[in-house]
Amino acid sequence: MRRYGKHTDEDDIRTRPGRRNTRPRTNIRPKHEDAAEGLVLTVDRGRLTCLVEDRVVMAMKARELGRKAAVVGDRVAIVGDLTGKKDSLARIVRIEKRTSVLRRTADDDDPFERVVVANADQLAVVTALADPEPRPRLIDRCLVAAYAGGLDPLLVLTKSDLAPPDKLLELYGHLDIPHVVTSREELQNGTALARVREQLDGKITAFVGHSGVGKTTLVNSLVPEDQRRTTGHVNAVTGRGRHTTTSALALPLSGGDGWVIDTPGLRSFGLHHVDPSQVIHAFPDLEPGTEGCPRACSHDEAECALDAWVAEGHADPARLYSLRRLLATRERKEGD
Repeated sequence: MRRYGKHTDEDDIRTRPGRRNTRPRTNIRPKHEDAAEGLVLTVDRGRLTCLVEDRVVMAMKARELGRKAAVVGDRVAIVGDLTGKKDSLARIVRIEKRTSVLRRTADDDDPFERVVVANADQLAVVTALADPEPRPRLIDRCLVAAYAGGLDPLLVLTKSDLAPPDKLLELYGHLDIPHVVTSREELQNGTALARVREQLDGKITAFVGHSGVGKTTLVNSLVPEDQRRTTGHVNAVTGRGRHTTTSALALPLSGGDGWVIDTPGLRSFGLHHVDPSQVIHAFPDLEPGTEGCPRACSHDEAECALDAWVAEGHADPARLYSLRRLLATRERKEGD
C-alpha cells in the first residue's frame, strides 16, 4: 500500500479542503426589492394560497423566515413563479407589519397562542338566538380578543324567527357595539343582506361563531356563488353544530369592496394571551377615570378610582359594569 509522509511533494496527491471557511457565510439576507405583494387567502399543511394582483398563486414560506408563520389576512412579499399555473410554486420571503391580530388559545391554561387572522378591520361575532342557544360568555371572550387585537366588534344575531333578540341586545347595549339581526327567511329572500353589507363594505371582516349558528350560511350569501363553502346542521340531541369549516378562508365580498374571512366553528376561546389592562382601551369614556387608580390596578378591586369617578356622574354606571364583566371573562371558563 502506498504511504505518504507529511512533507511529500508528489503532484498526484488530492488534498481535501477543510470544512471551515469553505463557503463564506453572512447574516445579510437579500432584500427582495422586486418581490410582488400578495394577500394570504388560506393556509393548508404548509402551502399558502395567495392573491397576487388578479392571480391565485400557491406559495410556501421561505426558510429565512424561520419560525415566523403567515396566516390568513397577512400581506406578504412573494418571489418565484407567480403565474398561478398548475403545479407552480412561489416563495414568501417577507411578512409585512400587521395592523391587527386576532389571537386565541385552546384554553385559559394553554400558554401557546394561535394567530387566527391578521389585518382584519372588524370581528363579526355570529350568534344564533336559538338552535343552538346563545352563549353570552363565549361572546364576551370574542369581544375581549377583538379589543385586545385591535379589531372593531360587530354582533350578528341569526335565527330571529325562532327567538326575539331583545334580551341579548340589552346585555350588550351599553358596549355600543353595532349589531345586525337576521332571520332565515330574510337570508333566503335577501332582505337581510343589505343590512349586513352596510357593515362590511370597504372592510376586511373576520367571522367567528359557535358551530351551528349559521355563520357559514351567512358568509355564503355574501360571496360569489362559485366560492361558497359546505354547510352543516345542528345535532338535535346535543344542540351542537357539525364542523364543516376546518380552516380560515378569505373571500371577496360579492358586489362590494371588501373581504370576509370565514373561520372554523368555535367550541372554546381561551384568553391566556390577553393582558386585562388592554380591555380598558375599548372604553374611551372610562379611561380618563383611571388616572387616579393605583399602579397595576385591575379596575375590579376596592382601590379602583373608577367607582368614585362614575359616581360623580362622569360616565354611565352600566358602562363600568360592562367593563368589569369583560375583565371577569378573562378569569373564567366558557359557559352555556
